[in-house]
Amino acid sequence: MPQISQLAGTYFSQIFWMLVFFGLTFFIVGRGMVPKVMATMTDRNQTIADDLAAAQAARHAAEAEAASWSETEAAQRARAQELVAAAKHKAAQAAQVRMSETSARIDAQLAAAEARILAARKAALADFEAVAADMAQEIAQRVAGLSVSAEDARGAVKGPFAHG
Repeated sequence: MPQISQLAGTYFSQIFWMLVFFGLTFFIVGRGMVPKVMATMTDRNQTIADDLAAAQAARHAAEAEAASWSETEAAQRARAQELVAAAKHKAAQAAQVRMSETSARIDAQLAAAEARILAARKAALADFEAVAADMAQEIAQRVAGLSVSAEDARGAVKGPFAHG
């Protein structure tokens, strides 16, 4: 077979060119491109690691700030509750003072009203006594035909009204 007989003559030539091609490929890719790709990957990994470290530091700072803010908020809330309690106590005391003043004023008005009622009652009873004496005089005149003096009529009526 002629193809097999030519193999020996072209075999060494093919191996030579294959070694040249793979050598050039090795130097171009292996020595030129791979180190650049590896440097880029190393830089990228370093950038990612630095970013992660910065994010972790920022997270810790934010957590510390949140804890500080929470403590401040709790202190402010406690202070606000103290102020509210003090204001409630002060308002209760002011209300108690106003209630006692109002109660005293109402008691005074009530006593004055009772005194006016008593005076009006006495005045009404005095008027009623006079009217009753006049009626007693007139009744004695009409029924019995007696003439009773105003003094006697008042004296007769005064007895029952003395207890009222």
